[in-house]
Amino acid sequence: MLTSSIFKANDIRGVISGDQPEWDVEGARAVGAAFVEVLGLSGREFVLGRDMRGSGLELAAAFTDGALAQGASVIDIGLASTDQLWFASGHFGVPGIQLTASHNPASYNGVKFCLEHAAPIEPETLISIAELAMGPALAPADRPGSRRDVDVLADYAAHLHALVPLDGMRRLKVVYDAGNGMAGHTAPAVLGPLDIETIGLFTELDGSFPNHPPNPLEPENLVDAQAAVLQHGADLALVFDGDADRCFIVDERGEVVSPSLITALIARQELATEPGGTIVINTITSRAVDRVVAEAGGTVVVSNVGHTSVKAKMAEHNAIFGGEHSAHYYFRDFWGADTGMLAALHVLALLGHSDGTMSELVAGLPSMAASGEINSTVADVPAVLTALQAAFAGRGEPDTDDGLTITGDGWWVNARPSNTEPLLRLNVEAAGEAQMEALRDEALAIIRGGADA
Repeated sequence: MLTSSIFKANDIRGVISGDQPEWDVEGARAVGAAFVEVLGLSGREFVLGRDMRGSGLELAAAFTDGALAQGASVIDIGLASTDQLWFASGHFGVPGIQLTASHNPASYNGVKFCLEHAAPIEPETLISIAELAMGPALAPADRPGSRRDVDVLADYAAHLHALVPLDGMRRLKVVYDAGNGMAGHTAPAVLGPLDIETIGLFTELDGSFPNHPPNPLEPENLVDAQAAVLQHGADLALVFDGDADRCFIVDERGEVVSPSLITALIARQELATEPGGTIVINTITSRAVDRVVAEAGGTVVVSNVGHTSVKAKMAEHNAIFGGEHSAHYYFRDFWGADTGMLAALHVLALLGHSDGTMSELVAGLPSMAASGEINSTVADVPAVLTALQAAFAGRGEPDTDDGLTITGDGWWVNARPSNTEPLLRLNVEAAGEAQMEALRDEALAIIRGGADA
C-alpha cells in the first residue's frame, strides 16, 4: 500500500501503523523496485541504513527485496544515523537510502535518498519514483542482485575526527541527549575517544520515544538537557533529533543557543581556513549570519529551506559550509551533506580551545530578535499568503521563492508551507524585541484568521 501523500518535496514521510496507515511493507517493496529502475541501478550497488523505529527492520527487508528483484545489489549498514548513511554513500561512492522519519512521531517512517557521494536527488527524480512505485508491479530483472552487511560506524567516527582540530583541548564536561534516537548509537563511537567527560541522556534506542518526542525544534523537548547541564555543572549540552543529523546546543547556563548563531560561529571558523569562501544559509536563517560572514570576508548564498535544496546550493557554489535555522549543518568536506555530529565536534573544538564559556563564545555575535518557528494548520495556504502580502504592501520587498518572504529595513517576515507536514510555518526577525513581536502578532492574526479551526 502506498498513498501519494507520503511523497514530500525532499523525501518520503508517512504513517506506518494505527487505524489509517499511509504505507506498508508492500509499499516499501514497490519503492525499492522503483528506486532501482529510476536511477538505473540494475547491476550496480547502493547503500541502505535504517534508524531504530520499530517498523524499520521489516521495511528495510522489503525495500531490499524490491531492489534485489530489479537487479541492484545492497550494501546494508544496518542501524545508522542519517549522516552515517551520507558517510557510507561518500565512502563507497554509491547512491543511498535511509529508512527514517527523522523527528516525526513514532507511528511514522520514511525514506531519505541520495545519489553517489551523498549528492541530493532532484525533486523530479522523486516524482518519477513515486509514479513508478504507485503503478503496476515491475517485471523482475533477468539476474537478481545480492546483499552484503558492512559495519561502517568506526570508519564514520574516524572520518569525523580527521576533519576537526581536537588535539590540545581543555577537558570539557558534556551532556548529550540522544532522545532514544540514533545518537545513542553514534555518540559513544564519536565522543567516546575524546578527552571529555560525557553524561548521556536517553541513550537507549527506542523508536517509541518514551522520554520526549525527537524534535529539538520544540522547546519542551530541550528541558531535560537544560536541567542536566545545571545539575552536573556541564560546559554545554548537545541535543540530537531522532535520526541524529541535527544537533542543538545548550550553553552552561541552560540557555539554548540559536542554530543561526552556531552557523555564524562555524562559518567564521571555516572562513579562517578559506578566506573568501561561500557560506549557504536558508531563507529563514538569521541575518546575523550575513553580517558575520561579511566581516570574515566570505559570501552568503541563500537557499530554499530543506536539505535537498541546501545540498544543491552547496554543490553549485562549491560552498565550504552551510547552516539552517533547524540545526542542519552542511560541510563541503562531508560531501556537502548535513551532519549534526560534525557540527557538535566543531563546537567542542571551538569551546575546548578557548578560555571562556559557551555563552561567552557567542556573546560577541550580532544579536537579532527572532520569533522562532510558529506552526498553524491552514485550510487555504495560497489565500493566506496573498492576504499577508497585501497587508504588508508598501512596507517591505516581497519574495515568493520559498513561501512568502517580506523584507523591510532591519526586519523580515516569512511564511512557508512545511515540506513534511500539513502546516504553514511563520518566522519573524527584527532588530528589536518589540518590533519583532508586533510583526509576529500582525502576521499570526492574518494566518490564523484564515486557519482551519
